[in-house]
Amino acid sequence: MIFSMTGFGMAESRTDFGSITIEIRSVNSRYLDLQFRLPDELRMIEQPLREHVSSKLKRGKVDIRASFTRAMPESSERLSAPVIVEAAETFARLKVHLPDIAAPTFADLWNWPTTARTHIEPIQWVAPALQACENALKQLQDTRAREGYRLSQVMCEAADQAAQIATELSTHLPTLLQNQRDKSAQKLRESLEQVSPEGFNQISGEELSARLATEASIYALRVDVSEELDRLNSHIQELHHLLTDGSQNQSLGKRLDFLFQEMNREANTLGSKSGHLKMTRTAIDLKLLIEQMREQAQNIE
Repeated sequence: MIFSMTGFGMAESRTDFGSITIEIRSVNSRYLDLQFRLPDELRMIEQPLREHVSSKLKRGKVDIRASFTRAMPESSERLSAPVIVEAAETFARLKVHLPDIAAPTFADLWNWPTTARTHIEPIQWVAPALQACENALKQLQDTRAREGYRLSQVMCEAADQAAQIATELSTHLPTLLQNQRDKSAQKLRESLEQVSPEGFNQISGEELSARLATEASIYALRVDVSEELDRLNSHIQELHHLLTDGSQNQSLGKRLDFLFQEMNREANTLGSKSGHLKMTRTAIDLKLLIEQMREQAQNIE
C-alpha cells in the first residue's frame, strides 16, 4: 500500500480521572520530524508517544498535540461536608488578612477543587495517551492511504502518457533518421559543388561513398535515440511496478525520486540529440510529465 505524507487523525481516551485527546497532523518532509505541543502537566508522555509514533511512520513532518480534561467529581462529593468545611476554613484564613472579602458563593463551592481532582499521578496519563495516539494514528494512516492511492493514480496516468509519447517517437524514428541522412548527403553534395563546379570530378566514387558513410555514422551517433527510448520505457515499467506492488513500499518516495532522476536524464539526452522538431517537442513533453510525477512523488512516504 502506498502512503502519502499528508494526513490528519484525532482521538480521545477516557478514564475515571479524566480524558485526554491526541491530535496528529503530518505533511511531507525528507525525514521523520516529530514536533510535540503538550501542556506542562503532560510532559511525561512525550517520550512514550515519540517511540510509538516513530514505530509507525517513516517520513514526514508530524505535529502531535495533546490536551486533557480532569474528571469532575460527583454532585455528592462536590457539596460534601469535608468540602464545605475546607472552604469555610480557607475563607476564615483569608478573612484575617482580607476583612472585606466576600463569602464563597454556591458556584464557588460547586467548583471547589477536591482531592480527587487535584491529586493525579502524572504517570497515570501515559496509558490513555498511548491508546488515544494509536487511534489517532489509525485515522492518520487511513487518510494517508487514500491520498497515496490518488497520487499513484495520477502518476500512473502521467506514466502512460509518457509511454505513449515515447512509442510514437519510436515509430517515426526510422523515417526521421533516413530523412536526416538524405539531408546530410545533400549538404555534402552542395558543399562539393561550392568548392568547385566540377567538384565531383576531383573525388572518386569510393571516396565520396566513404565520406557519405562517415557523415551518416556521425549523425547516427548524435541523433539516434533508440537506446534512450528503450531505457525510458524500462523506467516507466519499473514505475508501474513500484506503484502497483504493495511489497515494495519501503522507502517508496526515495525510490521514486531516484527513478525520476533517471527518466529525466533520458529526456535530457533526447533533447540534446534532437535533430528534428518532433524530437525536440517530444523531449519537452516528456520532461513536463516527469516533473509532474516528481512533484507528486515528493509527498509519498
